[in-house]
Amino acid sequence: MASKDRILRQKEETRCNILNAAYDIVKEEGWLGLNMRKIADRIEYTAPIIYEYFSNKDAILNELTKKGFLELTQKLKIAKENSASAEEGLEAMWLAFWDYAFSDKELYQVMFGVEMTCCLMQCAEAENPYRLFTDTISEVMGNPAHEIVKQKYFTFFSIIHGLISINIIGNGLPVEMNTQILRDAISGIIHSLKVAA
Repeated sequence: MASKDRILRQKEETRCNILNAAYDIVKEEGWLGLNMRKIADRIEYTAPIIYEYFSNKDAILNELTKKGFLELTQKLKIAKENSASAEEGLEAMWLAFWDYAFSDKELYQVMFGVEMTCCLMQCAEAENPYRLFTDTISEVMGNPAHEIVKQKYFTFFSIIHGLISINIIGNGLPVEMNTQILRDAISGIIHSLKVAA
């Protein structure tokens, strides 16, 4: 039994090493620089070993996307839990979303398709942040119809993701301007939620 456990641990360790190597390559060279040969070279294995764990590069991207959504969900939960009201929680969650995008730009890019194909549709974990946001929006609005909540979520998302994308793709805006736009957008939409409630 101990031998079986050791083999399972080694397999999981190799799998983690592959993902870590892939992500290190992405940090250094961008998503376009990632390929199976580079991953194999980085962890000093042959490419066929990599294929035993992941069928192709997309499988690695999907796994990294899953990791990103789990991390983002955790940050959103903490932001919400540390807030005194639903309105404060909603603001804190969007600010945490913003912070996450810039603390881990490469994962954000693959999660939401900034300058690349995103893996959002193949990732069940992508639903978690959406549910946290829509539950909180619903709470602020006094539980209106789901379609209204969904519309408000996409209003938030469109503005905040758009501002993030401008900053990731282009030279970005000055920090003060970003902060002002972000806070204006969040507070304006939260105000509209309370008015609509």
